Amino acid sequence: MIEVCAGSYQDCIAAYQGSAKRVELNSALSVGGLTPSVASLIRVKKETDLTVICMVRVRAAGFCYEKEDVEIMFEDAKILLEHGADGIAFGFLNENGTICEEDTKRMIDLIHSYNKEAVFHRAFDVTPDAFEAIETLIDLGCDRVLTSGQKSKAMEGIDLIKVLNNQYGDKIQILPGSGMNAENAKMMMNYTGVYQVHSSCKNYKTDTTTTKNGVSYSYLASPHENDYDVVDVELVKKLVDSIK
Repeated sequence: MIEVCAGSYQDCIAAYQGSAKRVELNSALSVGGLTPSVASLIRVKKETDLTVICMVRVRAAGFCYEKEDVEIMFEDAKILLEHGADGIAFGFLNENGTICEEDTKRMIDLIHSYNKEAVFHRAFDVTPDAFEAIETLIDLGCDRVLTSGQKSKAMEGIDLIKVLNNQYGDKIQILPGSGMNAENAKMMMNYTGVYQVHSSCKNYKTDTTTTKNGVSYSYLASPHENDYDVVDVELVKKLVDSIK
């Protein structure tokens, strides 16, 4: 299984054309992914047969939220599930980085009430104890965890991913993500025993109105200061072909 990290409707279409079967639909990938628009979800479900996991995250930075933000996230999740989301990716942490069990259990229960998949995202990678965290997620009924093995890139955390999959893979799906591509996906799968990876398959497009008259809306460093990131169909195809 290849899951493509998509930041828009257009990204989902590129993933679909590249023969991916599942996407994680976000907005604002530049800050790690935020809740997508309902309109983008509706169009993707109408025009493709992709499995669509929707991110639910209200802001950038970490994952310890104010009460009001938590309630908005639950409202977003319900709306997305009612409009065809096949699952929700989310993460709630306490101030000390441990998993917030109350909000996590509540979200899992909401998702499962729609018979959809509950995915704990890379908030997992900043928890202080990976084993305690994954055992908590298993106890709470989570279906899948997206992780880079608590390193910046999944290949750097490959040993932890292998241990987690060996010890817990029969109880929760382990989905490696961050830096996965056609050059390393098969290696990750063979070494760790996982059967799925998460990849952005990223390339760039230019918008000439990004910087004008001394005003800049750029969020990328040179040489991409007038660009925005997109899913590349050819990179998706290469990744899919690499694991056959």
